[in-house]
Amino acid sequence: MSAIFDSILSGGFSVSLFLICLAVAGACGLIAALIMSRFGDTSKGFLISLVVLPMVVCTVILMVNGSVGTGIAVAGAFSLVRFRSAAGKARDISAIFLVMTAGLACAAGYVVIALFFTLLVSLVMVLLSTLSFGQRPMYELHITVPETLQIAGAFDDLFARYANRHKLIKTRTSNMGSLYKLSYDLELKDPNAAQAFIDELRCRNGNLEILLSEKMEDSDAL
Repeated sequence: MSAIFDSILSGGFSVSLFLICLAVAGACGLIAALIMSRFGDTSKGFLISLVVLPMVVCTVILMVNGSVGTGIAVAGAFSLVRFRSAAGKARDISAIFLVMTAGLACAAGYVVIALFFTLLVSLVMVLLSTLSFGQRPMYELHITVPETLQIAGAFDDLFARYANRHKLIKTRTSNMGSLYKLSYDLELKDPNAAQAFIDELRCRNGNLEILLSEKMEDSDAL
């Protein structure tokens, strides 16, 4: 049974074995791309990259095998990619490491381990996504208040009732200084109670403008 986890390159290298490693690397990338596509906010270019990347890594490692000088040159070339790429989401970076690891495993001939590893990690990603693991939606609250309202502590009791935590991010004046615009980041205890929360805020700010929206995930944040 353990023999299926042995390297297929232990007996030598041939064109047919290279094609098998390349095909399995591509299959691992395709699995990862299919898993990432279910999140709905992943670009087509990124999905294509996930399929191609393990095949490229597999081929590069196979060519570098045994050559120290070539290995150093390849490492230097790969390091330049970091300075040509924008920072991505933690989930995207995890997917890149997943397919790169699969490509390395295929380059070593451990094709079954590469497939098993890809399927297992993909299953964990889907499971955690389904369970909403660590999901805490944050909201942005913008309140317009008259200059006669004492800002400090004006809404503390409402925040204590409707939010788990809140933070005043920005304060600015408007309408020749007769109005203040307050911006908060907060985590609601119950998103379904947002309307009741806004209604009570309206009673405090003289029925002036209030905007409550879900905060978009920062693409540069890990």
